[in-house]
Amino acid sequence: MEKLIVKNSIKYAFIVALTATLGSLYLSEVRGFAPCRLCWFQRIFMYPQAVILGVALIKKYKDALNYTFPLSLIGGIIAIYHYYLQVFPNAYAPCATVGFSISCNERFFTYFGYITIPWMSFTAFLLIALISFVSLKIFKD
Repeated sequence: MEKLIVKNSIKYAFIVALTATLGSLYLSEVRGFAPCRLCWFQRIFMYPQAVILGVALIKKYKDALNYTFPLSLIGGIIAIYHYYLQVFPNAYAPCATVGFSISCNERFFTYFGYITIPWMSFTAFLLIALISFVSLKIFKD
């Protein structure tokens, strides 16, 4: 199982990053969900990963995981904080003070009672971070 993950780690991480990128563009451009300030920060950390991993996949550049791992950690922290603001709406929300943005507390939809857009974002960041971590650890051994 580890060999399968390591051998195709760039491909798997690219699929996750591309799906997250296209999904966020679909939600904002097609469905019309306006991204809040924290959504934009999550996009800042996800969109480059799709490009980095796409180029790495074409060029067979395994060191790209060194870049995706920290991007995923930072993006994941932002996503889990955003999810916290949705679960506990009385908490301080930085978006509420910004005139051009919707509130970070707003939930456009909820699946199974807990899956929201920030939770999906966190899941994507976590998957990329885990794929990167496992592959980097095995490459070094």
